[in-house]
Amino acid sequence: MPIILATIKQPEIYLNVPSVVLNEQTIGQRRSKILQGMAQHNLDSLIVYADKEHGGNFEYLTGFIPRFEEGLLVLHKSGEAVLVLGNENLKLAQHSRVAARVVHAPWFSLPNQPMDTTLSLSEVLQQAGLKGQQRVGIAGWKLFTGSNQNNTSLFDIPTFIFQALQTALTSTCELLNATGLFISPRDGARITNNANEIAHYEYGANLASSAALTALNAVELGKTEKSIAALLAAEGQANNVVTIAATGDRFKNANLYPSDKQIQRGDKFSLTVSYKGGLTSRAAYVVNDASELHHEASDYLDVVAIPYYRAVVNWLEHLHVGVKGHEVYQLIECVLPKAEYHWHLNPGHLVADEEWLCSPIYPASDIALSSGMLLQIDIIPSRKGYAGASIEDTVALADETLRLQLATLYPELWLRICARRNYLREVLNIQLHEDVLPLSNTVGYLRPYLLNKNLALICQ
Repeated sequence: MPIILATIKQPEIYLNVPSVVLNEQTIGQRRSKILQGMAQHNLDSLIVYADKEHGGNFEYLTGFIPRFEEGLLVLHKSGEAVLVLGNENLKLAQHSRVAARVVHAPWFSLPNQPMDTTLSLSEVLQQAGLKGQQRVGIAGWKLFTGSNQNNTSLFDIPTFIFQALQTALTSTCELLNATGLFISPRDGARITNNANEIAHYEYGANLASSAALTALNAVELGKTEKSIAALLAAEGQANNVVTIAATGDRFKNANLYPSDKQIQRGDKFSLTVSYKGGLTSRAAYVVNDASELHHEASDYLDVVAIPYYRAVVNWLEHLHVGVKGHEVYQLIECVLPKAEYHWHLNPGHLVADEEWLCSPIYPASDIALSSGMLLQIDIIPSRKGYAGASIEDTVALADETLRLQLATLYPELWLRICARRNYLREVLNIQLHEDVLPLSNTVGYLRPYLLNKNLALICQ
C-alpha cells in the first residue's frame, strides 16, 4: 500500500455541537442489562464502588460520580437500589437516574469532616440491605485477567470498605469480583451502545478532535506548552485523562503537565486530549520538512511515520462487525511487527465514559467485534532515537439497523459521520467498511511535520 506525503485540505471540525442527554429508555436498558447479568451469575446483590477516578460503572446507572469522595451503589436482585454516600454527595441522591434510597456513610467524606453517626460502617451497610445474602458481587473498576490467580477473588476497593462488608454479611456469604458484568469485553453490559448512547459519546469525540486540530494549527516556534494546552480546554468539560501538550523531552522533574517550555524547531511534540466518548492524540516533529530534522532522525518519515500510518490504515480498512479480536491483533503484528516497532499495549480498545474501558483485541481473543462498540485506535510505535507517531481517534461499529436508527433519530450527527467518511474516502483514500462510523473529525489524519499545516500522509 503506497503512502505518500501530499498537500491536502484539513478535515472539517464542528463547533458548538449540543450535548445529547441519555434518555430514560437508555437508563432502563442499562439497569435491565445489569440485573440480567446478576441473574446469570446468581447474585443476590451487587455492590458498585466509585471514586472520582473510578466512577464509570457507578455512573452507568446513577448518572453521576461521587465527587471528592467514595460511594457505593447497592443493587439487589429485586431491583431495589441503595446509594451509600458521604457528606458532600448526599444531595445528589435525589438526582440519581435510577431510583434509589440513600444511607449516609461519613467515612467516605474528606478528612476531618463531621462524623455524625453512632453506627459502624458495617451497620450502615446492613441498612443498605446487605444482610443475609449468600452470593454478592463487588464491582470496582479493574478487570483482572491474569492466568495465575483466581480473578474472582481479587477486589480493587479500599480495605476498610471490604472489611466492613465482610462483617455486615454472614460468614457463609460468597463474595465475587463482578466488574465483568459491566466491562467484560465478551459480554459486559457497557461494551455496546444504543443510538442514544453513541450520540451522547460522539459529543466528546467531536469535542476532543476539534480542540486537538485547533491546537495543532496553533503550534508555532516560541509558543509555550501552556498556550497550546489552553486550546485543549474545551467547553468546560471534564477530561478523563491528563491533557498533554509537550515539546522536546518529556517528564523533566517528573512533570506530567503542560509547562512554560517554549517550542523549538526540531522538537518532538506530543498532544493529547480526551473527554467522555473519545480521545485524540498526535505525536510528530516541529519542522516544516525533513531538512529541518536532526541528522539522526532525518529518515523519520520512512522509518516511523509511514509504517505506522500504513498500520492505522490497515486497522481502519479491516474493521467491521464480526471480525475477531485476534484477527485485528495479528493484522497489526503483520504490518507493524512488535519486535521492530516495540508497541506493547492492545492495538485498539473500547471507550465510553473512560478513555480505556477494556479491550477485545489481544493475541488469543476469539471475541467478535459487535455493533455498538466504540473503539479507539491505539497503536503506539517506538523506535529509539525518533519521535513517536500517533493519530489516536475514535470510531463506532454499527450494523444496518443501528445505522438507520442513528440517521433517523440524530440526523445532524449522521451528517457529521457521513462527512467524515467522505473525507477519509475522497481525500485520504481510505476505504472504510460501511459498519465503521468515525466519531472523531481527525480519524486517519496525520501531519508528520507540524509547522507545515497543509502536508499530511495519504494512501496513493
